[in-house]
Amino acid sequence: MSAKAVSFADAKMTEEGMLFNGFVCQPVVEQCEGCERTGEFEGQTYCKSYATPSTKWSLGACNFATHVKATVDKEGKVKINPLKASKRAARGR
Repeated sequence: MSAKAVSFADAKMTEEGMLFNGFVCQPVVEQCEGCERTGEFEGQTYCKSYATPSTKWSLGACNFATHVKATVDKEGKVKINPLKASKRAARGR
């Protein structure tokens, strides 16, 4: 986890959801189970990094998830962003 721990001490519950740092946060989804970036507030579990966790999981794995490993392709190599790969190749890594 990061060096700075986030607490929901300043959060307030509204009709839309939990209001925290100016964002309305929604409860975590099933895929968030086991992530270190979640926290409890009034009996519900919320993400400390993203207001709507369901959208982070809609296109695949959440990039904030601490409990999910990187995906591996058919050759057994870890998939990386093509833009990052081209920059690494240009630097000679």
